[in-house]
This record gives sequence, C-alpha cells and structure tokens, in this order.
Amino acid sequence: MCDTTPVMIVHGGAWAIPDDLAEASVNGVKKAVCAGYQVLLQGAAAVDAVEAAVCMLEDDPAFDAGTGSVLNFDGEVEMDAVIMDGHDLRAGAVACVQNIAHPVKLARMVMDKTDHVLIVGKGANQFAKEMRVETVPTEKLVTEEAVRELEYYRKYKSTVNSLFKTRDDVLGHDTVGAVALDCMGNLAFATSTGGISAKRPGRVGDAPIIGCGGYADSKVGGVSTTGHGEAIMKICLAKNIIHFMEQGLSPQEASESALRSMAERVSGSGGVITISNHGNVGKHFTTERMAWAWLKEGQMHYGLNPGEDFVTQYSVQ
Repeated sequence: MCDTTPVMIVHGGAWAIPDDLAEASVNGVKKAVCAGYQVLLQGAAAVDAVEAAVCMLEDDPAFDAGTGSVLNFDGEVEMDAVIMDGHDLRAGAVACVQNIAHPVKLARMVMDKTDHVLIVGKGANQFAKEMRVETVPTEKLVTEEAVRELEYYRKYKSTVNSLFKTRDDVLGHDTVGAVALDCMGNLAFATSTGGISAKRPGRVGDAPIIGCGGYADSKVGGVSTTGHGEAIMKICLAKNIIHFMEQGLSPQEASESALRSMAERVSGSGGVITISNHGNVGKHFTTERMAWAWLKEGQMHYGLNPGEDFVTQYSVQ
C-alpha cells in the first residue's frame, strides 16, 4: 500500500558549466527528472526510478557520463557508476569500466546478480560480457568537446586540482546523479561519471564509493554528490550529510553544512542533492553552476545558477 508522496531529484554535475552548454544541461536534467518521476508514479521502486533517470543522463552528450564522458591521459574512456537501495542498504558499483553505454545498469547488475558491491577495470568488463551487456565503440562515447578538453589539460598539465574550484574559476566537468523517494517510503540513489579530463589511467574518484559519491538509507535520507572527487572521498561527503540529518538538520541545512566543512577542511568544491525520508528536499553547490531539477506533487523546480529556483507544472508523459 502506497502512503508516501513520491519525490525525485537529479543533478547534472557541479562545475563551471560554459554558456554554450547551459541550456542543454538544464533541459537534460528536466527530462531526466521527468523520466524518473514517471517511474515513481507507476508505483515502481525508488531504485528503478534513479536507474531510469541516470540512464537518460548517460545518453545525453551534455553530461560527463556514458555518452559525453571525458578522456583520460591516454585518450581512453573509463567510467564509474553506483546505485544503492536504502530499504536494505544493498548496493552495486563499477569503476574504470570501458565501452558500456549505461554504466549505471551494470552497477545495478552488480547489486542484483552478485554478492559484491564494487567491481573494477577488466573484471567489470568481464562481468558485463557475462551479463551479455551490449558494448559500444569508444568513439561513440566521445564528443568533440572531450577531445578538446584532453588537448588543453595535456598542454597545461592540469588535472584534479584545477578542475573543481570556486565560482571564480571556469574549468571542469563532472558527475550526474539522482535520488528518489517512492510511494512505499523507500529511498535510493545512483551516480555515474566519466571522471575528469586527462586523469591518470585507473584513477577512480568518489562516484562509485558508497558514502562518498552517494548514500541511501530509508530510515534517514538519500544523497548524490558531485565535484572534486578527491576532496569528497577525504570527508565521505554523502555519509557526512546523512550524519547531519540524523542529528536533526534538514536536508538543506545538512547539504550546506557538509559542503562548508569540505571547503574548510580540504579546500574542495562540489554539489549535492538530498531527500529526507519525510520527502523534504535539499540541494546546494559551491562551484560556479550545477544543473538540477526536482519533482514533487506534480510541481517541478529547477535551476543552474546560484539562487535560481524556477517552478513549472509537470504534465504526465
């Protein structure tokens, strides 16, 4: 019996999104949040909704996940993804996986088909082969922008520390994610990324790490993070937000407090989206921009720049 109002929220990455990607980024998160929300309205589980939303973001070349993923220093695509069911804390993740259009689907298979949480590299691709997951050529995942970014970072030898700074900086590229609360009161999150341009081959950031790239506990709340992965890992950003919520802070207060703490302790910037087990929403970012959108009771909120909160009515697809 459904007795909880469904809520869906997504983000398209916290970074200095350039003007030529701004409209596409906002439109992308709006489409993705509608896709996930529609799943919730059909009575499906939160974990199905976040998978559907992130799959749509992975298909959109405006985002650094799936199609649109950036290139490592060797010119290869290595992707990470994670999904977690807050009902029983089951989770699945993959890292450094290659030639997969929807890494989040493979992460879901790790959760559902194995007794592991995280599978990486060749092992992840071997698992995909066993699951008969369709592979795609690298060139299908790579955009012209990804190639230009790689050339830039190779030239200037800039990597992690130049990518996710404060709102005064103009460079970066990052993760996508989703959090959902279903009509049964269960929460789930999913996060997916192509990483950062010119990263060392084999580098894994926060995205597929439980408690860092996200966390979901139906007794408390759900979180998906984005930003400077090395900084996020150092403070376990997602679990930190859950801890603040357990202490009585609202999702918004917890999100702001955790990002403030990350800036103070490790000089890291990023963004988060959060839903409490009561259906309250929080979202905050300390980068220049973050595309986000959330839906509840047929009303969509969305934005890109600091302070924005546009509202429109959702129409059933």
